[in-house]
Amino acid sequence: MPKELSLPSGLVPPEPPDPPVTPKDAATVMLVRDTAAGLEVFLQRRVRGMAFAGGMTVFPGGGVDRRDDDTSIAWHGPAPEWWAERFFCDVGLARALVCAAVRETFEESGVLLAGPDGHSVVADVRPFAAAREQLVDRELSLAGFLAEAGLVLRADLLRPWANWLTPEQETRRFDTRFFLARLPEGQRADGDTSEAQDTRWQRPGDALDDWKAGRDGLLPPTWTTLAELEECATVADAMAVERPITVLMPKVARDGNSLRIVLPGDPRYDDSPAHLDARPDDRIGR
Repeated sequence: MPKELSLPSGLVPPEPPDPPVTPKDAATVMLVRDTAAGLEVFLQRRVRGMAFAGGMTVFPGGGVDRRDDDTSIAWHGPAPEWWAERFFCDVGLARALVCAAVRETFEESGVLLAGPDGHSVVADVRPFAAAREQLVDRELSLAGFLAEAGLVLRADLLRPWANWLTPEQETRRFDTRFFLARLPEGQRADGDTSEAQDTRWQRPGDALDDWKAGRDGLLPPTWTTLAELEECATVADAMAVERPITVLMPKVARDGNSLRIVLPGDPRYDDSPAHLDARPDDRIGR
């Protein structure tokens, strides 16, 4: 982690929760596309004042809905058992994570990873605008939407990328699985979500430059993923990467008056307490 990557003010509470908060399962999707300038990824700047990561630049995603684990969903691609092996979880949770990835991507960006059958993808999502709103409001489940629309979930369009677990010091914790997906032909990602103040497509390296210049705020998983995607020249390169998935739970280390993130492999990781007492005068400023 670069030294400049500090935690936002207030993200770590003055005193750590005891016991630690149980993390909520979540899914995040990096939508990517090829352009003449190279690979681009879809990014959102979250609305300031949100309870978690307000004002930060992130990928689309969110928590698993209890209805995402629905065995009635028409499914094409690697089976839930395959995803369970990749993410080291049970089959029911694996199914729910993939469904959450598809649902959250549609809710937050309007991109739908589904089609009439296992060999095609919806090109025009406008007929499903009302269903999108119902999904956001939890008036409709993903299973109900897909069944009503006669669509098949395309799990084969997703690739497993990483698994990040929020540090134990924080009061809002997520066990987030990161997925990679190519933007389907004919579809466009939009900013029609109440959770984002703006959205954009950007080359990973340019997004990192914006962070370095202070124009964007990035959490450690987003920074790390952008740095990894920067190594991929094309979408095909990124989709072909075989990534061993390990759970990455950062720890928070005190560096003077700043709080830094350290990851497994960092010499400071084993020496960093799981429950850092972040007193108010030790918090970082913006």
